[in-house]
Amino acid sequence: MSTENEGSEGTAGEAVPPVPSVPPVPPAEAPQGPPASTPAPGHPQAPEGEAATTSKGPVPASTPPGFQSAAEANWPPPPPAVPTHGHHGADSGAPVWGAPDQLPAQQGRRKRGVGALVAAVAAAALVAGGIGGALGYWAADRNNASNGSTTVSADPQGFKRDPGTVAGVASKALPSVVTIDAQGGDGEGGTGTGFVYDKQGHILTNNHVVASAANSGRLMVTFSNGKKYDAEVVGRAQGYDVAVLKLRNPPAGLAPLPLGNSDHVAVGDSTIAIGAPFGLSNTVTTGIVSAKNRPVASGDGSSGNNSYMSALQTDASINPGNSGGPLLDARGAVIGINSAIQSTGSGIGQTQAGSIGLGFAIPINQATSVAQQLIKTGQPVYPVIGATVRMDERSGGALISDRGAGGTDAVAQGGPADKAGLRAGDVITKFDDTVIDSGPTLIGEIWTHEPGDRVTVTYQRDGRTATTEVTLGERKGDS
Repeated sequence: MSTENEGSEGTAGEAVPPVPSVPPVPPAEAPQGPPASTPAPGHPQAPEGEAATTSKGPVPASTPPGFQSAAEANWPPPPPAVPTHGHHGADSGAPVWGAPDQLPAQQGRRKRGVGALVAAVAAAALVAGGIGGALGYWAADRNNASNGSTTVSADPQGFKRDPGTVAGVASKALPSVVTIDAQGGDGEGGTGTGFVYDKQGHILTNNHVVASAANSGRLMVTFSNGKKYDAEVVGRAQGYDVAVLKLRNPPAGLAPLPLGNSDHVAVGDSTIAIGAPFGLSNTVTTGIVSAKNRPVASGDGSSGNNSYMSALQTDASINPGNSGGPLLDARGAVIGINSAIQSTGSGIGQTQAGSIGLGFAIPINQATSVAQQLIKTGQPVYPVIGATVRMDERSGGALISDRGAGGTDAVAQGGPADKAGLRAGDVITKFDDTVIDSGPTLIGEIWTHEPGDRVTVTYQRDGRTATTEVTLGERKGDS
């Protein structure tokens, strides 16, 4: 699993030539007489090969008209598509531009007859609707006669997006989303995303976005209007992968993004992700909530330490640089912080991995609780059960180890697990109603709670299943 929130080459279709406004007129013998006079203003000369029309009837064309298929039209190809490529490391490579595929000439010739048939059918359709169309054009022409224009405006007042559309949500949210440039004292750093948390100038983001610059580096925050501000770290929680920054000179009129309720999110709900994938600031992508309570253990991209979350999974495109950005619902409320992706790479921290539709976000309810603690005290507080579990993934549960770190007891004497009767060798299989399949899953689920919460733990011992109640303890700071 990579915490590096992560072009595509498109093939452009052939352009289709415009259909003539009237059906072709069969050629007729031109009458003898003087040459046609110059057309009056407002009645342009018909192009060669097409029939001109006067108030008294059609004037025969000098050459027979003909149809031209898209393959014959030789339209110029469109420009190449922008490549698709959240923490953007400084060592990332430049995107590669792709060229559109070219249609073989033989294939184009085979389509010639089809193009002529489509054009003929379109011309027939225009004739069938000619009466209503002629009346509409006459009215438009009369209305614009005074200014000499025949242009028809579909929306003279300007097109406005409804607040509930993706465009409406994005336009409102973008001014509150920032791109974070983190540069460490040794030159190491990269680009990530954050968003305005409150009017006092606090910015919520991922810990792995700012970790390289947290102690002796520099943090620069850029808003969607291009204005830049220096920032400093207020507090960060490596285990939760959450950090809070503070703008040193916050501008007036900051608009915090509204916070949703991640507990009420349903699978299939629409999602909107905003970030700076591979440094492309103010990028908006869409998707749905693919799953809830997805256990994710992810690295911070610069050390062996891991973060654990019971994440929201989304198929909205998330790439390096999206890390720390908001995951919004259809109303524009934040439901999560984009933090990690599943990539096709083989290791943690794959900086060049791209989106394959498996993105993960920290639920905003958990992130908000952590942020409030960081703003208040500068350090995180973690709920714990007071037992050391094996971190092997997919082991059928969370196995309590024989010994703890440094040879200590795996079950701390007098701790929550000890008081609940748990022992070394027990395998925890459920935590309240959540099935536990590994140690990382257990930790991620514990961290969705608060110290002092009472939970029901189901475990196996000597082939038997039992349950007990555990009152969660607490641990302050990262260790």
